[in-house]
Amino acid sequence: MIGMSVKPAFKPGDLVIYRMTKHSECPGPRAKSISPSPHGDEYKYLVDKFWIVDQLLEDGQIQLRTRRGKSRIMRQDDQNLRPAAWWELILYHRQFPQRDVATTSRQEVSEKS
Repeated sequence: MIGMSVKPAFKPGDLVIYRMTKHSECPGPRAKSISPSPHGDEYKYLVDKFWIVDQLLEDGQIQLRTRRGKSRIMRQDDQNLRPAAWWELILYHRQFPQRDVATTSRQEVSEKS
């Protein structure tokens, strides 16, 4: 399989969920898998982040946009990154960033080519 390109798992406009590991003294209401640190002064936990794919980058990475407009660059094969399931799109629709016209039109143009 040398020389074969891998088909991208994501495309611009896809809604994705990233499971982020966090540490703090007081986990929030969306925290999952909460465990205390060895000395008991803080907790380690997971939080789901709801992002949108902005663009595919040349090096196989993707640019993601958070709900507040920040940009993140990740590898497509990151174990913590996955496409949102249909039921998550319904249940968490307010937590995802809005699809903007530019992202949608870029996606439609690339699909037509």
